[in-house]
Amino acid sequence: MDTEHLETIVHTLRLVGTDNQPTEVKSSVGKSIRETLSAFANANGGLIILGLDESNGFLPVEGFDAAKAQDALETRCAQTTPPVRPLIDTVPFENSLVVVAEVSEMTSEDKPCYVTDQGKYGGSYIRVGDGDIRLTQYEVDRLVEERTQPKWDEQSVTDAQPEDLHSGTVNAYLSVQRKRRPKTFNDGIETAMKRLRILKDGHPTLASLLVMGEYPQEFYPRLTVTFANFPGTTKGSVTEGIRLLDSKTFTGTIPELVDEGIEVVRKNMRTAALIGEKYRSDLPDYPPVAVREALVNALMHRDYSPLAQGSQVQINMFVDRLEITSPGGLYGGVTVRNLGKPGVSSTRNQRLSAFLEDVKFHDDDGAAGVVAENRGTGIAVIQRSLADALMPPPEYINRLDSFTIIFHRRRVAEKERYASAFDQVLTALKSQVSASTAELVKSTKLSRTAVQKAVNELIAEGAVERTEPLRSPRQRYRIKT
Repeated sequence: MDTEHLETIVHTLRLVGTDNQPTEVKSSVGKSIRETLSAFANANGGLIILGLDESNGFLPVEGFDAAKAQDALETRCAQTTPPVRPLIDTVPFENSLVVVAEVSEMTSEDKPCYVTDQGKYGGSYIRVGDGDIRLTQYEVDRLVEERTQPKWDEQSVTDAQPEDLHSGTVNAYLSVQRKRRPKTFNDGIETAMKRLRILKDGHPTLASLLVMGEYPQEFYPRLTVTFANFPGTTKGSVTEGIRLLDSKTFTGTIPELVDEGIEVVRKNMRTAALIGEKYRSDLPDYPPVAVREALVNALMHRDYSPLAQGSQVQINMFVDRLEITSPGGLYGGVTVRNLGKPGVSSTRNQRLSAFLEDVKFHDDDGAAGVVAENRGTGIAVIQRSLADALMPPPEYINRLDSFTIIFHRRRVAEKERYASAFDQVLTALKSQVSASTAELVKSTKLSRTAVQKAVNELIAEGAVERTEPLRSPRQRYRIKT
């Protein structure tokens, strides 16, 4: 760290009047600095500046002893487990000396970094804003879990019996495995089902129940998908009138949850239509392929540990975006920075992923396919489908306890707004014998101008006809047969 760089940082701090998430300023070394060391080491790293007074405009502290402060800081670094090893410099600044410590984020194998005398569950911190927040037991457990391969999806569900699995789905899966891994069946079906982790200790595993069960929520009532359509940009932005445009809770196996989730998003989002010279193209707010991949990822990679089994996957639709949130943050070597990049893949639930790789589903056209490719391509597919739709890439919010993917609603061009009116008027006319302009305005919620413009275009294309002469006050319209 040189003086010029430090001056730039302090200038920013003076502008905002406080330190920030990546920077902690202290006038001296106290015990609380250990919490900051832990917080920086557990996520993203950070910068500690000693010898400036935040309450006095970040001016140098009179009489500050930089050498003594550096020794004290090194002592505090040794009071964490593992010990924090920052890069420490003494830097000239405004006719004084300050101590600057650059703390790097620790590797997954070393987290959580905690204040030794407070213990792992009482002394692990993370940086939130300009403060150091103690991690919850759940968050600490997730950091510890990063060191090994989780096996929660392979745990037996002791209250469930083999009869709680759907026999047709199980048999179809076994048929695939028999062709692919015939040696697995050398000792009979029961042994094969144990080897494939369909059963463990005579009971279905969590993974097999979630993918092949008759009704998984009999045993895990909160392993569901919820949907909410909010009329504003936040959950609480509308305080009067209708606060939820739609709200659903879906149950069933993961393949069923995926189908239900996609369908409810499709029903609640707008689909404009772009009319060309010969053809009409549907333009949904959110590409269904992207929504499907995001929902599959959420259900496949979510945290299924005991403390997370009371949390559901959430689909929240707002007027400007769609959010899909799953319990548990990103796992293993996957980070927000490398999501979707070639060769980057890490599976929290290996057995569940293996089941979803071979269990068939049927799309809207009746074609069969697997629920998930399990090739680390989901995010890449999402990014590509958004790019193809000329939409911005998704945003990600990754926390220890959750992961959220955000799709921003597609902006509609003027000609698409008209095309959407065209589509709505045509749909309305198909549902009745005939309709007046006023009736179409009421049923479509469009303006009279938009309805009349769409009707005229439909008449010009030969799709709709008038029931009365052109200027008749009793004019109605109907689908031309």
